[in-house]
Amino acid sequence: MSKRETKAKSSAPPGGEQSVATGEAKPAKTGLPTDYHPTDDEPFMNDRQRAYFRRKLQVWRDDIIQQTRETLVGLHEETSQHADITDRATSETDRALELRDRDRKRKLISKIEAAIERIDNGSYGYCEDTGEPIGLKRLEARPIATLSLEAQERHERREKVYREE
Repeated sequence: MSKRETKAKSSAPPGGEQSVATGEAKPAKTGLPTDYHPTDDEPFMNDRQRAYFRRKLQVWRDDIIQQTRETLVGLHEETSQHADITDRATSETDRALELRDRDRKRKLISKIEAAIERIDNGSYGYCEDTGEPIGLKRLEARPIATLSLEAQERHERREKVYREE
């Protein structure tokens, strides 16, 4: 697997406390057990669940920042000129892909920060459209989600209809 493929796969939210960038276990700072996972048996968005998702979002953000630093170092190291025009074109294409990936991750960090703010103000885990709980499974899969599954599907259908016109 190439370095770029590894980076692309690691931009998904980490499932636990292991850092994607370093592969090392990160200590729990929140007092939550490292094996804690929210369940439907407990009250929705209680203190433990908020702490769990905060930790998950912070680990994800930290991993993205670490990957960005590694990408920058790699881009600075790969500044050599190639004599062959094909090699130069390949190098420029790779560089453009890295920069586009960095921009997407920058936007993702903004969404992660917004999710942490929603945890702080108490609106995290609730649909922006309906006010209903988003659901633990959806938040596990996409911790930055702002819409419930049903509201997201409605949004995507409307988007598709307007795009086709």
